[in-house]
Amino acid sequence: MTRLTGRALRLTVLVGENDTWHHRPLFTEIVHRAHVAGLAGASVFRGVEGFGASSRIHTTRLLSLGEDLPVAILIVDTEQRIRDFLPQLDELVTEGLVLLDDCEVVRYTGREKQG
Repeated sequence: MTRLTGRALRLTVLVGENDTWHHRPLFTEIVHRAHVAGLAGASVFRGVEGFGASSRIHTTRLLSLGEDLPVAILIVDTEQRIRDFLPQLDELVTEGLVLLDDCEVVRYTGREKQG
């Protein structure tokens, strides 16, 4: 099990829900690559409304139900491990926003393995 406490780096990737990589959702590809890279963890959050560099508002409101909603992928790990992962994002993220923030991990615990 990965252990992580103290100073860390938070990587946030904001893309569109409909963005793809080789016919697969882009957020899924990013999470799977983060897992293969051995990063501590990744989570995907679907937004209900937002706009980006295109200034086009995307929303869940009824008239716009099929819109390309914002998706945030959050990954936290040591600075070196996150920075080593960035070249993969250069390949994957052609539209969107990639952010790095210093953070402090207070608690990082997983479930105990069964059996």
